[in-house]
Amino acid sequence: MIKLLESMRDDHPARAVLVASNDANAAGLQKAARLGVATAAIDHRPYGKDRAAFEAELLKPILAAQPDIVCLAGFMRVLTPDFVGRFAGRMLNIHPSLLPKYPGLHTHARALEAGDAEAGCTVHEVTPVLDDGPILGQARVAIAPGDTPETLAARVLVQEHRLYPAVLRRFAQGDRTPLFM
Repeated sequence: MIKLLESMRDDHPARAVLVASNDANAAGLQKAARLGVATAAIDHRPYGKDRAAFEAELLKPILAAQPDIVCLAGFMRVLTPDFVGRFAGRMLNIHPSLLPKYPGLHTHARALEAGDAEAGCTVHEVTPVLDDGPILGQARVAIAPGDTPETLAARVLVQEHRLYPAVLRRFAQGDRTPLFM
C-alpha cells in the first residue's frame, strides 16, 4: 500500500484520498498519515458474522472521501457482492499468485507443493467472485531450488511493489490493457 501511495506523487494521474483498514494498529495507517493521507480504521470484530453491518461502517469514510478508484492491498476480509457492486469496474486488488491459479490463501505453499516452475502476482478488478475479476497485470517470479513459502513470498512482494503502481497508473488513465512483467 505504501508503494502505491509513494507512486501517486508528482505526475501521477491519481491521488490517494483515504487509507482504510479493519485493524487500527496496521502499520500502513501510520505511514499514510505521515504522507498526509486521511486514514480510517473500522474493526470488523464487533460485528461478528454480520458482514453487512461491518461494511456499512466501512463505507462511511470511503464514501465521504469520494474515491474514483478503490485499491485493496492486504485487506484480508472477503467483501460481499453488495459492497463490491458499489465500486464495480473501479475496484482493484493485488493477489500473490498468477491467477487463475491459487485464488485464496496459502498461494506460495500451494505453488511449491504443485512443483510449479514459477509464481508471481496478479492485479485484477474485484468482482463478487473471490480473486476472479479481469486480470489487469501479472509479474512472474522463478521458483528457486530450496524455496520456502517465506522466501518465495519475499521475492513476489518485490514484484507486487512494481506491478501494482504500474497497473494503477494505467488504469487511472483509462487503460485496462493487461500489463505483463
